[in-house]
Amino acid sequence: MGMILAIDTSCDDTSVAVVTQKGEVLSNVISSQITLHAPFGGVVPELACRHHVEYIDAIAEEALQKAGCTLNDITAVAPTVSPGLLPALLVGYSFAKGLSASRAIPLIPQHHMEGHLLSPFIGKTETPENSIGLIVSGGHTQLYALHQPMQYELLGETLDDSAGEAFDKVAKMLSLPYPGGPEIERKAEEGNGLAISFPRPMVKDKGLSFSFSGLKTAVMIYLHKQKAEAEENIPDICASFQMAVRDVLIKKAERGLKQTGFKSLSVCGGVSCNNFLRQEFKEYFSAKGISLHFAKKEYCTDNAAMIGFAASFYLRSGRCIPQAQLQALDCNPNLSLSDFHELWHTKYNH
Repeated sequence: MGMILAIDTSCDDTSVAVVTQKGEVLSNVISSQITLHAPFGGVVPELACRHHVEYIDAIAEEALQKAGCTLNDITAVAPTVSPGLLPALLVGYSFAKGLSASRAIPLIPQHHMEGHLLSPFIGKTETPENSIGLIVSGGHTQLYALHQPMQYELLGETLDDSAGEAFDKVAKMLSLPYPGGPEIERKAEEGNGLAISFPRPMVKDKGLSFSFSGLKTAVMIYLHKQKAEAEENIPDICASFQMAVRDVLIKKAERGLKQTGFKSLSVCGGVSCNNFLRQEFKEYFSAKGISLHFAKKEYCTDNAAMIGFAASFYLRSGRCIPQAQLQALDCNPNLSLSDFHELWHTKYNH
């Protein structure tokens, strides 16, 4: 049975996983950098890169040990090549490229968003097909038509801030610790989500694009107006902000379902760890007969298991980079999923 060593160093987590050709996750090791970047209130690319360089060997070794195998059992290596921070991406890709060449095994480059899209189906019997995929992460808010693995259609994405970025920026306004998303969720548990009427940007727009910059600005204006009273209102601010995000995400996902006729919705990305959003989605869509799939929380944030799971579909279909063409492949920090697939099919899959 083929086994994939998957690597994700797209941002600030160093992750290596071992996944079988059938998509079974045998191990998934993640080295978090939250404490490293917390003093700066965000990810510092240079620090992230150094951490990846320092730890990737040990993380790979641990992943192999937990999977109960050695490099001799690995038949393919799958690194994330886009999108992400270029210095960070290069660490994982260089590691994978060297392993591919030295062990004479195929390399399967992967797109980070494809990993997210398929992550809700890891370990499940359902086939990833005919589903609306909602990615809600720190860097992306996107809505896809997931026709089947390796076949996706972007329906809409944020025109400015992502939902995760808005969470972090609002948390910073409120002087909450980094990362801001979990902190807002905790504070919101003590507040009233209907206390403050924040806007729902683009929720009435018939398209499937998102915008969260206006919502973030509305919170800032509210804080300036309230001034001294704002500190006492933090739970209500967090709950009301979270409710506004909830309304936008649900309405856009529902519109995507109606436009495609699909009866399945899959939700993924770091923001989908939010328990309030999960419960609200479950209550709303179960009443409408929609099959709802959430990624397990361990697969919501950046991780190599989802990269290996996505790569398993490529390996089964024989779509791997030949050794002779490895030198032509480079990381691209801004490659869209559609461009990634176009590059794959036109340049390498011959």
